[in-house]
Amino acid sequence: MKTVGILGGMGPAATVDLMRRVIDLTPASDDKDHIRMLVDNNPQVPSRIKAILEGSGEDPGAVLADMAANLEHQGAEFLAMPCNTAHYYLDFVNAAVRIPVLNMLELAADHIQQQNQSIDRVGLLASSALQEILLYEPYFARHDIHVLYPATALQNRLMALIRTIKADVANSSKSKALDAAAADLAKNGADCLLIACTELSVVSSSLNNVLPVYDAAEILALAIVREAMK
Repeated sequence: MKTVGILGGMGPAATVDLMRRVIDLTPASDDKDHIRMLVDNNPQVPSRIKAILEGSGEDPGAVLADMAANLEHQGAEFLAMPCNTAHYYLDFVNAAVRIPVLNMLELAADHIQQQNQSIDRVGLLASSALQEILLYEPYFARHDIHVLYPATALQNRLMALIRTIKADVANSSKSKALDAAAADLAKNGADCLLIACTELSVVSSSLNNVLPVYDAAEILALAIVREAMK
């Protein structure tokens, strides 16, 4: 099997969550049947929120490129990055290596369209940075799918939840922000929901909503298993 390199630490819990998903999705009867993962769990990657929303702080692109090059040097045969917002810097990562880099955003949009071709509107549960830079829109536009976001007040609550997960995963499950944002998206015409923040993926099992729910972290984990076992 191929070895995957994971650009992690954004945040640490999301990185561990992705690794768990890969392990759970891998058909294995013994240790040797599992996928080798080289992980750079680097919480010191400059804040994507500060760089994108606030326009301050260090550019994460150079740090991510350096992480990618180091993982390739250590033997990674392809790369994955469990942070939706960090895909804004995907070009830096691709330019730094000669190995394939999985694009979680493209994978998620393609997966949803393949699962249900009647979907016209997807509701994103994500960081506010994604809405600011319209990061997912080009990928869904290829399938004529419109992207919806929660109302501003609910999006602000979602951002507060994301920060809580980064700081204190154990207490984050008490928040009702995820359900409230999902209900708002359903009310405003979303045909399905996409958990498009890997911090929210950590607590995604607590989400209560009648709509079909897709998770970018789960879709990325599936793609890692497929790629590793080619």
